[in-house]
Amino acid sequence: MRLHTTTALSLSTLAVLALAGCSTGSTPADDPASSASVSARQERKNASAPALLSPAELSKRLLDESDLGEGYTRKAQQPKRHDDVAVSGCPALDKLGGDAAVGGDLNFPRKAKASFAYEGGSNSEVAEELYSGTEGNLSKGVGQIFEAMTSCPTYQVLVGATPITVTTRKLPAPKLGDERWSQLLTFTAGGRASVVKQTAVRTGTVVVVVSGSASLVDAHLAKAVDKAHGAP
Repeated sequence: MRLHTTTALSLSTLAVLALAGCSTGSTPADDPASSASVSARQERKNASAPALLSPAELSKRLLDESDLGEGYTRKAQQPKRHDDVAVSGCPALDKLGGDAAVGGDLNFPRKAKASFAYEGGSNSEVAEELYSGTEGNLSKGVGQIFEAMTSCPTYQVLVGATPITVTTRKLPAPKLGDERWSQLLTFTAGGRASVVKQTAVRTGTVVVVVSGSASLVDAHLAKAVDKAHGAP
């Protein structure tokens, strides 16, 4: 297993698990007046709520080679892995589900992602993920994930038969968007270590996640946020 695939303590997958746990209320069917009132309020709410972006719209707002500059090549999507996964040493993260540790299937439909290699070095990669959802769900879900991941300075992930030690450190995030989160993760397996910076920014109904080597994340984050929200 190539170590960089374990950066799958991926915000994207963990967000899906957290968001999937959000419940929605219901109105008793035997109260027509109440149902009509709730329906009317919901229609007004939907009319005033910011529009959610479709996967196709999100894909158009991903960074591409022309945004990144010379020396970047878009990578093909990696096939999904089906290894058994177990997390130990971090109860908060374990509650979100072990499959989150290797980027399991994503059930959140409004998403798009891309990853790039940079010819500047073997560890020079950057990936972007975009998600669209209600402001409340995105805020709660992303906050839960980063809180869980940074609550345990060190924990272990067993991917199949491969043990991986993960260390995390919360970082200050640049003042972009409505909310932002950032962390530094070090994955160690077989005596080799890979360091990944991950920063998420929510603006309205869109979350931008940029992951990779720290210098590339810092260099391209602001552009990614601007493009995700339609800035030229």
